[in-house]
Parts: sequence; C-alpha cells; structure tokens
Amino acid sequence: MLRMLVVDDDEPVRRGVKELLETQPGWQVVGEAANGREALQKAAELSPDVVTLDITMPELDGISAAFLIHQAAPETEMLVLTQHDVPGMVRKALDAGARGYVLKSRAGRDLVPAVEAVCQHLPFISAEVSDAGQPGPQATGGK
Repeated sequence: MLRMLVVDDDEPVRRGVKELLETQPGWQVVGEAANGREALQKAAELSPDVVTLDITMPELDGISAAFLIHQAAPETEMLVLTQHDVPGMVRKALDAGARGYVLKSRAGRDLVPAVEAVCQHLPFISAEVSDAGQPGPQATGGK
C-alpha cells in the first residue's frame, strides 16, 4: 500500500488530488493538510511514503515544509504540485528535498506518473515548466 499525504490550502484542490490519487490500485491518501505547519505535524504522525505539496500556503510555504520534512524523514518522497511556473522555483524545490515538480494545470496528465517516478526515487518535472530546460531532471509524463 502506497501511503500519501496531500497538502494544499485550497480544499477543493485537496479533494480533487485525493480522488485522482486514490483511483490507483494500492494507493491511499492517509492524510490531508491545509498549511505547511500542519503538513509537518501530519508527516510526523502518519509517516507517508509520498507528500504532495503546494508552494503558496499560509503559516509555512511548501518549499520550507519540504525542507523540514526531508530533514526529519529523508525516506519520504516529496512532490511539489503547484501553479507556479517561475524561473528558479524548480531548483528551490529540488534543493529543499522534493524529487518532483508538477504544474496543477498538468495534474490530470502528470500527477500519477510523477508519483510513480518519485516512488522509484526518480525525478519528475512537468515538461511545460519553464525551468525544465535547466540541467537536471525532465518529465517523461504525458508523452
């Protein structure tokens, strides 16, 4: 069973991500969080295999939360799921410990392959991300 934590301050987005992830056999969303501080608490309590994190959230942003979760539980894979396609943001996310970066606009196409990749300890970045041309990982999802 693959155990996941979904972190986003937008409740309808969390619900949609949960529904999408749980369509996969053997995948279970074991918790949800609405901000970075809550993500730290839930990650410590639930020990998920994968955490999906939004970047812009109240109390503690997703990049900072990814860094702190990675420090506390380096075996937990993290995947940023965001609307932010800003130069430099992918590198910040990867440097913080995330292994994947998916644009919300591509979630329907990229999220499942991204989770599959990070579970195999492989990087995944949505191909449409403007940072994707930088040295480092590139998505194969959706092609």
